[in-house]
Amino acid sequence: MSSPTVDNAARVLADPKAYTDEGRLHAALAHARAHAPVSYVDVPDYRPFWAITRHADIMDIERDNELWINAPRPMLVTSATDDLSQANLAAGGGIRTLVHMDDPLHRDIRKAGADWFRPKAMRALKTRVDELAKIYVDRMVDVGPECDFVQEVAVNFPLYVILSLLGLPESDFGRMLKLTQEMFGGDDDEFTRGKSPQELHEVITDFFRYFTALTAERRTNPTEDLASAIANAKIDGEYLNDIDCLSYYVIIASAGHDTTSAAISGGLLALIENQDELARLKAHPELMGTAVEEMIRWTTPVKEFMRTATADTEVRGVSIAKGESVLLSYVSANRDEEVFADPYTFDVGRDPNRHLSFGYGVHFCLGAALARMEINSFFTELVPRLESIELAGAPEFVATTFVGGLKHLPIRYSVR
Repeated sequence: MSSPTVDNAARVLADPKAYTDEGRLHAALAHARAHAPVSYVDVPDYRPFWAITRHADIMDIERDNELWINAPRPMLVTSATDDLSQANLAAGGGIRTLVHMDDPLHRDIRKAGADWFRPKAMRALKTRVDELAKIYVDRMVDVGPECDFVQEVAVNFPLYVILSLLGLPESDFGRMLKLTQEMFGGDDDEFTRGKSPQELHEVITDFFRYFTALTAERRTNPTEDLASAIANAKIDGEYLNDIDCLSYYVIIASAGHDTTSAAISGGLLALIENQDELARLKAHPELMGTAVEEMIRWTTPVKEFMRTATADTEVRGVSIAKGESVLLSYVSANRDEEVFADPYTFDVGRDPNRHLSFGYGVHFCLGAALARMEINSFFTELVPRLESIELAGAPEFVATTFVGGLKHLPIRYSVR
């Protein structure tokens, strides 16, 4: 194997604080795409990986889910956290969600909740989503003329949607929000429970305690909700084991709302910073579908996933050995100049829009249709009622290397 290409710009992908400074992040990734689209990254606290920054290469890797597998390293975490997670799984504990799995197990377990995210189910849910969108736009009127949009609106609207889908009581929503922020905000000083791998693992343990009781209840008293479907799902006549069942709840309850919250708040910031596009959307509401896709591209709530090679191979002529891992930078792919005209321009009419925010291939996001519907419903309610809007302070982003977006968005506005 030839000496690996090393470009310091790619090190930004292992720096949680880089995601709080979009100018720095995008400048580094643009440099990597131009000069070292496949770059070897070896930094303290993390195991080495190959940074993949071009859209076409990421799609090629996602297509071949036999050569490139999720296990044992589906996302970027520190070496210490990775060691603890592997030890817990080996001992019969820990977490193993859909993003940790490969086929055929991934395919079989994905089926347990798939029907709840198909078009028929989405049509049935739309009335409730529209109602919630109106409730939260009305809330903006009630708390205005200023608010922290993230904390008062964006984190709550999708949380209510997904936990209603699961059938959880409203009294538990606050608990789920806190656990989600602790899990995805482990690198952020405001949200983290603690910096040690053990403290971060306690967050998962708390999720498991809650959902263990829920599983027992739904198996004894089945109901017409997604939680019951997961609890009573079977493979080859047997219930999902405790790890797989509880992990399914965790991924639905957490990723099912945190990513949508990031897209909604980041989408609103893009409209504030691009008032001409806001005016265009107000004048042409038929653009809402493309505007939603642009918000999802622009914000890219899931920053990366990782894959591990099952055989010696090459990416863009660079040799990658069996057992080595690649980081698929969706943030970089969604600004790839080879795919997007004027990638740093926010364009509510962008079409086509081949963003990779939901991934690609067999691991394409299970909840993509729901996320699109929620974002569409919210802005369909907000935009016609919005008379003016501006920043009332500096936006703040979550420090992360995995999932995140804005954590504070102070705004001043008039909504009728």
